[in-house]
Amino acid sequence: MSLRNKVTLIGYTGKEVETVNFESGSIKASVSLATSDHYTNAKGEKVEETQWHNLIAFGKTAEILQKYVPKGKEIAVEGKLTYRSYDDKDGVKRYITEIRVDEILLLGGK
Repeated sequence: MSLRNKVTLIGYTGKEVETVNFESGSIKASVSLATSDHYTNAKGEKVEETQWHNLIAFGKTAEILQKYVPKGKEIAVEGKLTYRSYDDKDGVKRYITEIRVDEILLLGGK
């Protein structure tokens, strides 16, 4: 196993899983994941900082996301960081950073 380009996240899904079924029979799932961090600022106040991540998965991992992961579910994922770009309807180049999920662990009671 390589440590290059490896991401591990634990967080809560922010929406329902969206899936795309391809003609070849394969499946792609995508969902957003919120991770939170807490710290105390200079005034002694507790501050919570939330980051949002775009997750994508294919094959069996996508099927697990689709079947068992509702909005608000706590999950742990492992995968790799990917980047892509596209031109929107106005011709503006948009960039997307995603985590391509290889493994998923269902957490919490929901």
